[in-house]
Amino acid sequence: MTPRIAVLLPCYNESTAIAQTVAGFRAALPDATIYVYDNNSTDDTVAVARATGAVVRSERMQGKGNVVRRMFADVDADIYVMADGDATYDASAAPALVARLLDEQLDMVVGSRVTQVTAAYRRGHVLGNRAMTGLLAQLFGRSFTDIFSGYRVFSRRFVKSFPVLSSGFEIETEISVHALELKMPTGEIETPYFARPEGSESKLSTYRDGFRIARTIVTLYRIERPLLFFGIIAGALLAVAFALAVPLIVTYMHTHLVPRLPTAVLVTGLTILAALNVFTGLILDTVVRGRREVRRLAYLGHRAPGGEERRADTGA
Repeated sequence: MTPRIAVLLPCYNESTAIAQTVAGFRAALPDATIYVYDNNSTDDTVAVARATGAVVRSERMQGKGNVVRRMFADVDADIYVMADGDATYDASAAPALVARLLDEQLDMVVGSRVTQVTAAYRRGHVLGNRAMTGLLAQLFGRSFTDIFSGYRVFSRRFVKSFPVLSSGFEIETEISVHALELKMPTGEIETPYFARPEGSESKLSTYRDGFRIARTIVTLYRIERPLLFFGIIAGALLAVAFALAVPLIVTYMHTHLVPRLPTAVLVTGLTILAALNVFTGLILDTVVRGRREVRRLAYLGHRAPGGEERRADTGA
């Protein structure tokens, strides 16, 4: 049984590149259905995409995360190939990504970017990528070499168990966390990364998206490791309380008096806040475990990629 393959291309003002992108994936995956999801483009992206014969749909809520949420909800397939519509990813690598996913029954294969063109992959983005890669390795014990790659191949059970919560470019981080959190089998293949065609402009902002990355780091610690996150806050509060309490204790031992009552009250308040943070972390840690179990069950509700083909081959 031949798996149904869907190529998903989120687009925003990509009229100069979308035709080239669609043509590349059509040549690489001739049996796949190519979907172009437009995100309020103000140029001729929709008209150009329709002229290529792709299935064109629209998502009015601005942001790549919103587009991915809509694509994953609407499209029904066995294998999903996701890339950007800006012709920066190598479409000819798609068959290798799909084959890796099927042969090893993986749930996600990441096309990690390799380029010698500085304009294609800016230094600030490289540093942010490395920071997030290190963070995920600390949180989950493993990570990917290219967290922010938009070139990925997914199994059906990945897509249909993934509750997209992000609205913007942090969606790639959320995708990686979903795979790591549920301990899904994943893989990576290095793929060329090209500069945008002339006339095509990047939608990324180094500072704005850098702030989003920093916010995502803090959010990841809070959501995925609440006991650690709130434990760090509790430790900081206790350290301040101890520093303030030492002079009071020394004075009390010599005079049996507490002359600085406001400081004593402050120390008491900080200690109480530290205790509250510890209990908050313990409670949320239990909630996170329950949420992870529910997501795992949703994931197990779908068959493994290539499962039907393997059963057909063995006659089972």
